[in-house]
Amino acid sequence: MEIILKQDVANLGYKDDIVKVKNGYANNYLIPQGMAIIATPSARKVLAENIKQRAFKEEKIRKDAEAMQSALNGKSVKLIAKVGENGQLFGSITNQQVAEALKEQHNYDVDRKHIVVDGDKIKSIGEYTALVNIHREIKAEVKIEVVAE
Repeated sequence: MEIILKQDVANLGYKDDIVKVKNGYANNYLIPQGMAIIATPSARKVLAENIKQRAFKEEKIRKDAEAMQSALNGKSVKLIAKVGENGQLFGSITNQQVAEALKEQHNYDVDRKHIVVDGDKIKSIGEYTALVNIHREIKAEVKIEVVAE
């Protein structure tokens, strides 16, 4: 079944994308939750008109995202954590802590949902990289340095 997404859905697509999914996923989850509508010919026409009207606004958003990407690329964030024996952390470093550190250390407000830490969670001291999804195709790499308290 082809559907039109009304909002971004993780691991599926972005708002206004036309994607093909299984009937059960669309009928039982996406459509009742208000995340998608069925891609009928009339819905496709409405979508095409909306996309055409939104094109110039999208260009400004894209330029802002590229500026943020150039500013974030290569930035380094230092996180201090309690460490036990063998360099293992008590707990782990999550994308929420990375987002807070970016705000405190570099004054960049990034939503934690847009940060992907390699290895899902950081559980020992060392250097890591995180990917910040700023826009659909625009991503920035941030270095994370975890040190002992």
